[in-house]
Amino acid sequence: MCNGQGRPVRLHLTAGQVSDFKGIDVLLADLPDETEEVIGDRGYDSSQIRLSLADRNITACIPPKKNRKSKPPYNWHLYKKRHPIENMFKKLKG
Repeated sequence: MCNGQGRPVRLHLTAGQVSDFKGIDVLLADLPDETEEVIGDRGYDSSQIRLSLADRNITACIPPKKNRKSKPPYNWHLYKKRHPIENMFKKLKG
């Protein structure tokens, strides 16, 4: 999890073969109260995650998986802000 400037604020490691959304409940539990939106990649596209965020009045900016039958909308312009987060992962892997 990163803040708005792409700086890591929380990390939860799972095994390499585990689906992306298996450990997300740990990270979502620690979201600050002032969180307005969560940006995630397609790996986090699940109805459970979307409902959990909606219950807390947090906007989920997650593109739907390509095989999803009902594709919820997402804000493409907001999704572009995910780039600094990808850069953070690149730095961590380096």
